[in-house]
Amino acid sequence: MKPQRIGCLLGLVISTVFLDSAISAADAVPPRIANLSVSQRTGSMLVDIYYDLIDPDSNTVFVGVEMSSDGGATYAVPFNDISGNLGFVVPGSRRHIEWNAWNDWPNQFTTRARVRLTVEDPFRTQFPPPFPPPMPNLVWIPPGTFTMGSPANEQDRFDNEGPQTQVWISRGFFMGRTEVTQREYQEIMNTNPSYFQGNLELPVEQVSWWDVTSYCTQLTQREQALGRLPVGYVYRLPTEAEWEYACRGGRTTRFCYGDDPGYTELWKYAWYSGNSESKTHQVGTRLLNGWGLCDMHGNVWEWCQDWYGDYYSGGAVTDPKGPGSGSNRVIRGGSWSLDPLRCRSANRCNYFPDYRYSDLGFRVVLGSVP
Repeated sequence: MKPQRIGCLLGLVISTVFLDSAISAADAVPPRIANLSVSQRTGSMLVDIYYDLIDPDSNTVFVGVEMSSDGGATYAVPFNDISGNLGFVVPGSRRHIEWNAWNDWPNQFTTRARVRLTVEDPFRTQFPPPFPPPMPNLVWIPPGTFTMGSPANEQDRFDNEGPQTQVWISRGFFMGRTEVTQREYQEIMNTNPSYFQGNLELPVEQVSWWDVTSYCTQLTQREQALGRLPVGYVYRLPTEAEWEYACRGGRTTRFCYGDDPGYTELWKYAWYSGNSESKTHQVGTRLLNGWGLCDMHGNVWEWCQDWYGDYYSGGAVTDPKGPGSGSNRVIRGGSWSLDPLRCRSANRCNYFPDYRYSDLGFRVVLGSVP
């Protein structure tokens, strides 16, 4: 529906707020929203929506936004220029959504505008984890569809990020909440090759693609010997598609939290050249994305399973694995040493598989063999 088809004017004043919730019957404690407030910024047509998201038994739930122009009789008004904590959101206080009413509905004014939030936990019943995670630092990423790559008009994009392709991830997987730490790497490999040391909770770096795939193999063997892995599951690197799916956390914006055209919010989610002081930082100290993952933007580049090659040709694919051969392997996420544009969700880079750098690490996936 185009804005001009709306029967009554909508935009500048929001006088009353409504709240709905959709509850999954399987939740031990259903998700809910509290302390919801909506206000227009003085002197502008930017609207701030604040709320507390409460769900103690979930990593993430889905928060939706609906708009009404008729006092809440219907909620069918379109909107596009909205960002912040919507979609898949980690429970917590003072969650924030920003809506640019001027861009969506210029020159429209009403006192009958309403905003309604919905909250549900759809994946708990539809795509539950196949078994309890054998290690506490793993997050369940359910199957789903997403748009891989960046649109041609995305700010600071590179040509190798397109054309955009619809990807179906048909099998859920567990993923490390953080990058593999020096402690975790040393426990399996009996060595710590990192340049930055002094804190074993720093991400391991200076590891080649061969090093990290060997780590995954040895971790799998240990966990199988302990009887903690079901048949067909292994520790491995994510495919490039799995990595971007997990990084986006249900969002289509440049970063997991929004477009952030001025890079003013990135420091909350990433260690990069603007705030890192030219070094790595302890994992898990930045905000989580919508799936409950940390450090997907910045800190250290992360190796992926795929050979690097031309992007997918558009259209739709299922469980893509990249080229069958190549000379370089994919790395994703940006690092402490780079500009913020390299930390975008769609940004791609690559290294020879035997390269080792102080800004190059990895995180693991526990899943079926791709």
